[in-house]
Amino acid sequence: MKEIIDIVVSHDTAVKAGKKTALATVVLVEGSAYRRAGARMLITEDGKLTGAISGGCLEGDALRKARMVILQQEPLLVTYDTMDDDDAKLGVGLGCNGIIHILIEPINDKVTNPIDLLKAVIASKGYSVLVTLFSTEDRKAPQPGSCLCLRDGQTLLYGLDDLSYKNELLEDARNALDHQHSSITSYEGYTAFVECVKPLISLVILGAGNDVLPLTRIAAILGWKITVVDGRPNYATAERFPSAKLVVAKPESVLNNVELNEWTAFVLMTHNYSYEIAFLKELLPLHAAYIGILGPKKKLERMLDELEEHGTIITDKNLQTIHGPVGLDIGSETSEEIALAITAEIKAIFSERNGHSLKYKTTVIHSD
Repeated sequence: MKEIIDIVVSHDTAVKAGKKTALATVVLVEGSAYRRAGARMLITEDGKLTGAISGGCLEGDALRKARMVILQQEPLLVTYDTMDDDDAKLGVGLGCNGIIHILIEPINDKVTNPIDLLKAVIASKGYSVLVTLFSTEDRKAPQPGSCLCLRDGQTLLYGLDDLSYKNELLEDARNALDHQHSSITSYEGYTAFVECVKPLISLVILGAGNDVLPLTRIAAILGWKITVVDGRPNYATAERFPSAKLVVAKPESVLNNVELNEWTAFVLMTHNYSYEIAFLKELLPLHAAYIGILGPKKKLERMLDELEEHGTIITDKNLQTIHGPVGLDIGSETSEEIALAITAEIKAIFSERNGHSLKYKTTVIHSD
């Protein structure tokens, strides 16, 4: 999602400057590659690149082909076979061993503008689905490209009215949204990359001390939505936290100012025991997906014991989503290292991964 946001911003900037652009999308990967299907890159006519379709080995050639697409105003499907001797040099720097299909689409004022679909995804309040149609069987055939977006119960269609398989494609898109899983499907000589796009993680941090600063900076780099909460207005300021929404409130009023969903993570680091236990009492019944609490395990145990003594019901589900001490065990000492450990743990939890070293992984890095 962060890449999509960056691409849309760069596109709008290019339009204001009168520059033409093209969008390159990895639509199909056979074997191994640095980026998976769904990776995107915006190319301007003067060579500016936003996003990435590889680790750097394909971008130069894609830039040359994108300039041709911009000139001809016709989509182009490009295939890089890093298992072939002639193309292997493209992936030798990464050790790639796969076939990568990239669709390059011109961006213009026509009805079929893929940027409009990307903007619809950004505006979604939850999961959304993008569909990109292309033909690997006949590269000279029309390449429909970005043609469909499902989000928040709405359907955006581009150029599908005359397709005999329109209803089947719509059904596959709805299934992808229901199951929150991307897929590759085929219809009458065409292939559809049906991409389920995850929403951004929303990070709510209780506390506006100096140790919170690096956490908001790392989260901003990742593109997360950030909210900083504190009861002290002189700490929670835009000057200190330019990338965050600021909330100055008492513990019992915080949730009135926060949009809670399945992608919301809370981190408590106020260094104020009374404030945090009061807020935790409000938060626990809502079963947030992630609650991280800074400090030793004894502090967390004491908080939970006190809450239970005063009538708060703490379920097994609560205990599974509470992480204290917060963060992965990477030997953190400084506030920057602690921030790294916290963001890594949150990412692992929402990706349903264990945070272990890839060195010991016995299966492929990315599941199909």
